[in-house]
Amino acid sequence: MLKIAFDSSYVYPLPPKHRFPMEKYELLPQQLLHEGTCTEENFFVPEIPNDKYILAVHDAEYYYDFLNLKLSQKEIRRTGFPLSRALVYRERLIAGGTIKAAKFALQYGIAFNIAGGTHHAYTNRGEGFCMLNDQAIAARYLQQKKLADKILIVDLDVHQGNGTAEIFEGDDSVFTFSMHCEKNYPFKKEKSDLDIGLPVETKDEEYLTALERTLPDLLENVKPDFVFYLSGVDVLATDKLGKLSLSIEACKKRDRFVLETLKANNLPVECSMGGGYSTEIKHIVEAHANTYRLAQGIYF
Repeated sequence: MLKIAFDSSYVYPLPPKHRFPMEKYELLPQQLLHEGTCTEENFFVPEIPNDKYILAVHDAEYYYDFLNLKLSQKEIRRTGFPLSRALVYRERLIAGGTIKAAKFALQYGIAFNIAGGTHHAYTNRGEGFCMLNDQAIAARYLQQKKLADKILIVDLDVHQGNGTAEIFEGDDSVFTFSMHCEKNYPFKKEKSDLDIGLPVETKDEEYLTALERTLPDLLENVKPDFVFYLSGVDVLATDKLGKLSLSIEACKKRDRFVLETLKANNLPVECSMGGGYSTEIKHIVEAHANTYRLAQGIYF
């Protein structure tokens, strides 16, 4: 069964006209239920993880300042979200959702978190709508619990996974792969194990060709036993914060290729949603929903 982490606290109240489309976290589960892709049984409510799993990734001073609402105004501005107890709860819960989804992926082959993909969170700071790096935390959890050894993170958000790259820099047990728009946020890139920086306005064919040439060889060379997939839909041409030019159909082809390739290699995968900032919320929800539709068709 396809298991999906979701809780109503994922929908965090923001000031009017905030550029982050928080309502997508409410609309996406509703759409999946409405169309029959999922039932209530597919969804599970995550739990707050033990601090020790978060501290396996994040610096203690930063984490406890975040936990106790002691971040400076500069640090808060860098994240893009107003700091509150509700935000701290939300971010910890998202990390717990990705941990549990990773465990479900070991059982069923694939599992999702409606939120997550918080790849701009560094060891010692948050930025770009990311406070705690959910997939990094879950990767360390799997390793600590001896549930996985070699992990591959496939990050196809339009923005480089700079925080994830920094967290696992020099760590051979986690391979970080980021394919993103080169001339876009973050403007100072970190060094992933493999970075593919695409030109502005890269279109469907060029994008898909780059991915298809890369992923199979990567699996052959890295030989992971678990994969985290960040399936951001800010690669769309309609995205306000992305600078690539993919159609919704190409985004769907991207996800199909990734999931079919991982399934053919018997690799369990946890999927976190990542970014999506199209002007019309329907484009964001449709592109995200495609990932779930494909997972149901390919795995179940």
